[in-house]
Amino acid sequence: MWRRGIFLAVLAVLVALVMMFHAQIPNTIGNLGSLTETFLPWFGLAVPVLLVCALLRRSALALVALILPAAVWLNLFAGLYSDKTAPGGDLTVATHNVNAENDDPEGTVRVVAASGADVVALEEIRGDRLAAYKKAMGATYRYHSVEGTVGLWSKYPMTDTRQVDIQLGWARAMRSTVATPKGDVAVYVAHMPSVRVKLQSGFTAGQRDASADALGEAIAHEPLRRIVLLGDLNGTMNDRALNGITAQMRSTQGAAGDGFGFTWPAGFPMARIDQIMVKGVEPMSSWALERTASDHLPIAARVKF
Repeated sequence: MWRRGIFLAVLAVLVALVMMFHAQIPNTIGNLGSLTETFLPWFGLAVPVLLVCALLRRSALALVALILPAAVWLNLFAGLYSDKTAPGGDLTVATHNVNAENDDPEGTVRVVAASGADVVALEEIRGDRLAAYKKAMGATYRYHSVEGTVGLWSKYPMTDTRQVDIQLGWARAMRSTVATPKGDVAVYVAHMPSVRVKLQSGFTAGQRDASADALGEAIAHEPLRRIVLLGDLNGTMNDRALNGITAQMRSTQGAAGDGFGFTWPAGFPMARIDQIMVKGVEPMSSWALERTASDHLPIAARVKF
C-alpha cells in the first residue's frame, strides 16, 4: 500500500504546490501565471479525481499525499462558502455585460431592475441598441450617461460625469459622482479588453493588463472618499494583473457574498470576471442575478456608508 501510487502522490503534491505558489508562476511565457490564477479554484477538482484513483490503486501513499492539496484549497477558498451577508445597506448597485449580440434589451433590463438597484452599470452596449436600453431603463432610472459602449443609470442625480482613459483609444470606461441621500459616491464603470487563450501565444492579456493599470491609477487619484467600481474586468480577483485595482479596493463577493459567484460563461459559469468593488464603503451583501440573453450573468451588491 505504501509502495503503490507514487505517481498519484507526486501529482497531488504538484497540484498543492501550484495552488500554494501561484503568485510565483512567471508571466513571461504566455502569461501562464495569470491564466493559472484565473481558474485557480478549479484546481480543487484534482482532489476528488485523485482520491478515486488512489482508492482504485489502493495506495496509502497517494491518500496521505492528497491531504496537502485538500488543505491548501480549503485554506484559500473555504472562507468564500460561509454566508457573509448582513442586513441593511444604504445603496444597492448592479452591473451587467449585456453582450453586443443581445436581442432582448427589454428583458435584460427587467432582470437587472428587479434587483432593486439604485445604480446600474451596463457594458458592451451596441450603438444600434442603445435607444432600446435607454427606453427600458428610463422607466426606473431618471438619470443616465453613456460613454462609448458603457453606461450608467441612477435613481439619484449624477454630476461630474466623464470618460476615463484606459489606454484603448475609444471609450470603455467612465466615472460619475452620484448624489445619494447618504452622501456622494464616485461610481466607475469599466469594460476591460478581452483576453484569449491561444496555442501559439498563450494567454493574450497584454492590453487588458495595461488598461487595468490605467484604471487603477485613475481610482488612486479619485478625490472622493467613497468609490464603487462596476464592470466587466475580464479578470478574477486572483489575477495579479489586476493588482493596480485590487490592492486598493475590496470585492463585494469576497467580503459579503456566499460562494464564488461565477459570472461567465452564463450557461456554465467558470470564472467571476464581472466585479463590484468598493473603497470607503462597507459591503453588506453580494449576489448574482438570473440569466438574461447575455453570455454573462448580472451581479448586484448592497453597501453601507
